[in-house]
Amino acid sequence: MSRLLSSLRDGKGFDIVLVAVPLAFLLVFSGLPLIYNVVMSFQAVDMFSLGTFNRPWVGFKNYVDVFSLPATWPIMRNTVIFVVCSIAGQFVIGFALALFFARGFPGSSYIRGLFLASWVMPGLVVGAMWNWILAGDFGVLNYALRSLGIISENIFWASNPAWSLWAVIVANIWLGISFNMILLSVGLAAIPRDLYEAAALDGANGLQKFWTITLPMMRSTIGAVISLGLIFTLQQFDLFASITSGGPANSSNVAQYWAWEMSFRQYDFAKGATISVVMIAVVMIASVIYVRSTRHEVRG
Repeated sequence: MSRLLSSLRDGKGFDIVLVAVPLAFLLVFSGLPLIYNVVMSFQAVDMFSLGTFNRPWVGFKNYVDVFSLPATWPIMRNTVIFVVCSIAGQFVIGFALALFFARGFPGSSYIRGLFLASWVMPGLVVGAMWNWILAGDFGVLNYALRSLGIISENIFWASNPAWSLWAVIVANIWLGISFNMILLSVGLAAIPRDLYEAAALDGANGLQKFWTITLPMMRSTIGAVISLGLIFTLQQFDLFASITSGGPANSSNVAQYWAWEMSFRQYDFAKGATISVVMIAVVMIASVIYVRSTRHEVRG
């Protein structure tokens, strides 16, 4: 102990502090709640036993019960649709914008910076904004579609079971476009320009350059972007809370919002913890893929 204190006074042990403090923070505020949640998924916990340690151990019963519920598979299907469509939309539009701004034109850097405004906005603010856009009576979207003659009467996007999930998907795509664009722009900037010049001398057109140079050179970056998109999309909660609340009739409900409903509306904390553990496992797999992608990128 005295040796540690003397090294800190000399400034030699400061690197230990820089590592120990964040690790302690992660352990207290992330590690312990994670362990607590995993343990709770194997117990019978309701609103009466939550504050006590009188929790019978039930093993995998909660997992069997959750996957036996009638709502489970429709909600899982919604989750898959939400994740796949959100990631695809964010990536395709973000990649197109990254390629567009990579051309370089007066003011491109400033305009690209403005796109980050959507990413830094809190999810509840974005949800409130899209509530105004998608409102059935006075929404901007309905007004624009009526003006173009596409629809003849208002559509209640957030309360119509046929459109409610897609309403949140569109909002989430808008929210993640700028993040995808910035990361992909960094990957594009790392590609040596002489490769394109050599391809141009060989007579390659723009599409051939994209398939033979851009995509192969961006493989690690694309893997990292998609992995991060999966992680962030599976954690998306605010948009569902502010736009559809998982309704109507679970038509827009997804696993992450269902876990909250199960815990804080139905007060079945054990099943809520079970759903969360399943989601955490998926996020951890995506995190491993992301780490491997960045490792290959660094080696490259």
